[in-house]
Amino acid sequence: MGKHLTITTLTMSLGFLLVQLDVSIVNVALANMGATLQTGVTGLQWVVDAYALTFASLLLSSGALGDRVGARRTFIAGLAVFLAASLGCALAPNTTTLILARALQGAGASTLVPCSLALLNHAARDDARARARAIALWTASGSIGLALGPVLGGVLITLFGWRSVFAVNLPIGAAAIWLAVRYVSEAPTHHAGADRRGQILAVASLFCLTGAVIEAGPLGWSSPVVLAMLGLAIAGAAGFIRTEQCSAHPMLPLGFFRHPTFAAATVIGFLLNLSLYGALFILGLYFQQTLYWSPLRSGIALLPFAAAIFMANIATGRLVAIASPRVIMTSGLLVAALGVGLLHGINGATPYGAILPGLILLPLGIGVAVPVMTASLLATVPKARAGVASGVLNAVRQAGGAIGVALFGALLAGAGSGVADAFALAAALLVMAAITAASFIGAGRTATMVGSMARR
Repeated sequence: MGKHLTITTLTMSLGFLLVQLDVSIVNVALANMGATLQTGVTGLQWVVDAYALTFASLLLSSGALGDRVGARRTFIAGLAVFLAASLGCALAPNTTTLILARALQGAGASTLVPCSLALLNHAARDDARARARAIALWTASGSIGLALGPVLGGVLITLFGWRSVFAVNLPIGAAAIWLAVRYVSEAPTHHAGADRRGQILAVASLFCLTGAVIEAGPLGWSSPVVLAMLGLAIAGAAGFIRTEQCSAHPMLPLGFFRHPTFAAATVIGFLLNLSLYGALFILGLYFQQTLYWSPLRSGIALLPFAAAIFMANIATGRLVAIASPRVIMTSGLLVAALGVGLLHGINGATPYGAILPGLILLPLGIGVAVPVMTASLLATVPKARAGVASGVLNAVRQAGGAIGVALFGALLAGAGSGVADAFALAAALLVMAAITAASFIGAGRTATMVGSMARR
């Protein structure tokens, strides 16, 4: 990679590391937060959910904003909001303030993912291999964030208390802002009228869908609140599609989905995250509730998982030079399906060594598939629309992850062999994703389709 792409990749990776670090580091701090702020389980749940809810619901709109006003400008502004919110979390005097600051963190984080991908896409120019390598490194930084969260959180809480898990964001974010201001060049913009109605409907639909999935855990899927939110999500999605069809300047050109690779990558992203987040949720409970391990020990037990996904992300940069995206993605997803299948029979008597093969194969396959999936999707759209395109992919992936946690949690709580059923479902979904990749990734004529979609 050239110097400009290298520095851009480093900068964007620092931003993504913060996003993923805040997903995992907070979980180990909840008990201390509850004791200090004198709040119960419901309040602590909203400390976690407020971040996830705003992050998922604003991804698409943040991507569109980056395309309109500039991905670099939006990335820097979003990171500044994220850091201000992190400081607010660290200084929060009560639970309400902490929840509001976490929601603001999610809003800032929602700009970092689509805008960082748009800037990487721009910095790679038309070099598909360089783009894939940059996205692989970017993805690896997220794996580091997820892996470091439980371990780093445990150390920080022991030494400095729970507020330090938010304060640690400040130096990392400040370095990323300095690099972005000094070295990162702006991506092309898409100067079109603001699709305000489409943005409102997209945010409302994603908010209601994510909120329904979150609340389905404690309330159940038959709860009137959950059913009402699902109904609003469906109505909002229908209104959004209708608005985008009729708008002269749609936020999301629906023509993107006419390209087989774009549509397939979106479906694969949903199935992949549903399986991955669901499996991680089951493993976390297995270590803590079945084996009675502490959160810190459980986090250490998952380090091979994080190491495997990191190494796979790095290796993908070399694989793209010798194999097609279709072959890489299909193979990776099948390896992941095999890995989760190996976890099918674990129980309280299963030794840790017997869990390791599945714990390594699952992330190896996922780590190979995700960067290629992302790069393949971005290659099908004009560079000026990369922000909204990555926003679509990541919004769908976040929704898939939330649904996976709720669905696998329901299987675990239900009658029968919940763990076995959950891992069997995850394996089946990953096989479906592999079939989708083998059938549609790389299909279609990218050059002509991009020109056609750019006019819609």
